[in-house]
Parts: sequence; C-alpha cells; structure tokens
Amino acid sequence: MLGMALRPIVNPPHRWNALQHEFLDAPPPAKLEVFEEEAKSVLVENESPDVGFRWSVNPYRGCIHGCAYCYARPSHQYWDFGAGTDFERKIVVKVNAPERLREGFLKRSWAGDSVTFSGNTDCYQPLEAEYRITRRCLEVCHEFRNPVGIITKSALIRRDQDVLAALARDARAAVYFSIPFADAAMTRKLEPWAPAPQARWDAMRALAGAGIPVGVSVSPIIPGLNESQIPEILKRSHDAGARSAFHILLRLPSEVKDIFFERLAAELPHRVNRVRHAVEDVRGGKLNDPRFGMRMRGTGPRWEAIARLFDVWRRKLGMEPSGLVDAATTFRRPSIQGALFPDGK
Repeated sequence: MLGMALRPIVNPPHRWNALQHEFLDAPPPAKLEVFEEEAKSVLVENESPDVGFRWSVNPYRGCIHGCAYCYARPSHQYWDFGAGTDFERKIVVKVNAPERLREGFLKRSWAGDSVTFSGNTDCYQPLEAEYRITRRCLEVCHEFRNPVGIITKSALIRRDQDVLAALARDARAAVYFSIPFADAAMTRKLEPWAPAPQARWDAMRALAGAGIPVGVSVSPIIPGLNESQIPEILKRSHDAGARSAFHILLRLPSEVKDIFFERLAAELPHRVNRVRHAVEDVRGGKLNDPRFGMRMRGTGPRWEAIARLFDVWRRKLGMEPSGLVDAATTFRRPSIQGALFPDGK
C-alpha cells in the first residue's frame, strides 16, 4: 500500500535532539522513522455518532506517545505498517496539510463548521516541534475565522498560545487535554512517552490564563484501573482552569486488545484479570463493542456507577459538558480570495 504516496526521509540524529524536552525521560529506545506524505485532502468528515464532532484534521499518522490503549493504532495498517511498535516509531507527516486545508476552506461547499485537531493521533506530538504543521493549520483557521477544537496530551501546545488566543478572540477555540490518570507512575507505564499529567495541567493553566477556553477529557476510562482517579483529575483540571469535561470508555478493537493487555501484563501484572473482568462487565460480557453508538460508552450497573461518579463531580465543580461542537460559526473567506472556489462547488 505504501507505493509512491509516502516519502521516507533521512533522519540524522542531531535533527531530533531538540525534541527530547517533550519526553519526561529519555526518548523511546527505538529508531524513529519519518515518512512525508503529500496529502490529497486533509478535512475528514466523521459519520459516527460516537464522536462529538463532524470534521477533523490529522496532520500526523502514528504517534510517538505510544499509549497502549490508543484506538487509532489499527489505522496504521492502511500503510502496511503494524499497529504495535510501528505505530509508535514510523510516523507519517502530512507536509502539505496547511495548503490542503486552505483549499478546503476556499470551496464554496465549506460552511465553516468547527474543525477538530485531531480525530486520530495527537496533533502536538514531538515531531510538531520540528514541522510546525499544526501551527500552520491553525494560522489558516485564524485567517478564515474558522472555529477550532483541539484534543491533545502534549505540553508543546503552549508554543502556540498566541495563535490560539487569536482564534479564541476572533473566532472560537477550545482545547481539551486528555488526562486519563492522575497517577504519574501509572501514566508512565501506559502512556510511556507522553508528557506527565502535571505538565498537561501546567499547559492547561497557561492557556486558560491567556483567555483560551480549556477542558479535560478523562479518557479513556479503563474499568478496574482508573475510575477511582476521576475526582482528582476533574478537581485538578478545574483548579488549572478547565471549565468543561467529558469522558469515553476504553475501546479494544482486535489489534489494540492484544497490545493493551500485553503492556498491562508487563507493567501492572496484578491488575490484568481485574481489568479484563471489569471491561467485560461494562461491555455485555465482551471486551469490545464495535456498534455505532456504543463504541465510546458502556452498559450495566458498573458503567452507570462510573458515569454517575463522573457527572456528580463535574456538576459539583461547575464544569460543563464538552464544548467542541457548536452550531454557530464565525467563518468568513478573506475578501481578496472570496471569489476563488477551486472545485467550483
């Protein structure tokens, strides 16, 4: 499937040295391979009722953060890469994403819906420090006053505080930090190369201080592992400026299931059976439910108790549900380009 669509690049060691600040400890003990792609388009329309947004942009394929539970892992197989270590080490960069986004906004059919970065892998993973693809896309969004939502684990987003503040002022912007664990040690075991929770709260506080609406995604909820941490995550996020919150349940499609339990057995062996049984308890006796409308939430008394715990604390703190989707738009085409519609639609 790779064909001519991807272009592997030379990765001299010194080029990535400056990116090590994004890792809590040393970088991953593996060779990083970067592939550059000239994308045909970058605006992806979502038709699943499980996801709370219609349009997304994914500047990168694969993710160096290496989260064991990431539901995006199987998508890497479309490029003949594996869902395991390949997903973490072979990263595809859509080098022309800003240009393709501009083309999409110039189409007559574009109505100015909110665009979410990203629906798949983290748009602020370490390579963004070098490529600046996400920042350039956000600059295009600001030029067109197109509303934006961001979901990230990365403290690197603080670099773009200026353009995000401009978007919040002139259009609409919201940044959600994904924080499934308050426990830093547990974070390191299951999100090995993502920034620590405190780094995410520090970034959240910085953005909130700049007038950028921030929220928290307590996701994924892993029954038997992290539901007891929900109150602390919500409280510390509220203290850092978050005023909205949402959560989703762990998803374990076939490839992810094996990777997740292998990592869990290696890092937290005493939790494996407990987590397996708890997940089955909220998934009707299975480990995964692929049906539309059921992929992000569970069923049964245990899931109802988890959802109630989350909702009680969210309300207690005065936090709103997710604000990523909003029917209003501030979109407008720059007057000098207003008559340009590349596809005639």
